[in-house]
Amino acid sequence: MRTKATKMKTRRTINAYGFMAPALILILVFTIIPIIGSLILMFYDYSVLGTTKFIGIKNFIKAFQDRVFLISIKNSVLFVIVVPIIQILSILLAVLVNRNLPGMNIFRTLFYIPVVTSMVAVSIIWGFIFDSNGVINIFLQNAGIISMPLGFLSSKFGAMPCIMFITVWQGLGYYMMMYLAGLQGIPGELCEAARIDGADSLIVFTRIKLPLLKPYIWFCSLNSVISAVGVFDVVFVLTKGGPNNATMVINYYSYTKAFSDFQFGYAAAIGAVQAIVTTILSIVVFAYGKKGGMTNGD
Repeated sequence: MRTKATKMKTRRTINAYGFMAPALILILVFTIIPIIGSLILMFYDYSVLGTTKFIGIKNFIKAFQDRVFLISIKNSVLFVIVVPIIQILSILLAVLVNRNLPGMNIFRTLFYIPVVTSMVAVSIIWGFIFDSNGVINIFLQNAGIISMPLGFLSSKFGAMPCIMFITVWQGLGYYMMMYLAGLQGIPGELCEAARIDGADSLIVFTRIKLPLLKPYIWFCSLNSVISAVGVFDVVFVLTKGGPNNATMVINYYSYTKAFSDFQFGYAAAIGAVQAIVTTILSIVVFAYGKKGGMTNGD
């Protein structure tokens, strides 16, 4: 009997790994192997146009003497400003749609559509909207508010806020659904008991619902920080790091060094610095979440 049970367990394990094999192979080929390769490559002066030689940490020294790279670090860290904005808006939106009203499922779907839409497509659409002949400029001109079109993406002061806005707009639905799941998991008895004791809706939200959402807030904030530091698509499509490096971020700068300048070793070193920056910011979020109580039982 034990032998038969062991055989069944072995068969189930083999079947499980068989189902996982395609995904594991993709992860191995497109994630793990490139990471290992970049860890080696960042210590080399490697270019398809020249000879390859070991240079130690010279790529890192070069990076921190590179003005554009330092600007890209600043912009990537600055981009983290979108994290609290998107989390606050997502929580408020989740509270708004967490009601049993007719047609509410349609609103939830509409808010979630940008999440499943390609960021490239989203960026192109917003590029048309922010264009000098786009909807916003035409509306402002027809309303007599401005006489000349505004250069939303061509201004070094306006480009980064526009990029941030697009990122917030596109990710709002994802975090809304996360918080909505958290709100719907809160026992209704707790809220009812608080209302019986005389608590209004604001007190119920701040004293009961918000504390119970702490694990979701921590997870969403951590995920949002990682995404913010690694922003690439919207910058690549709309601004190419401009104007005057106003939207140059680490991910895009690494891409340009690899595929425009063919400095693959230097690009790998930049990627390593990005990983370090992401890790530091993630540790800060993790430490803050741990201090504030990441779980309902803390």
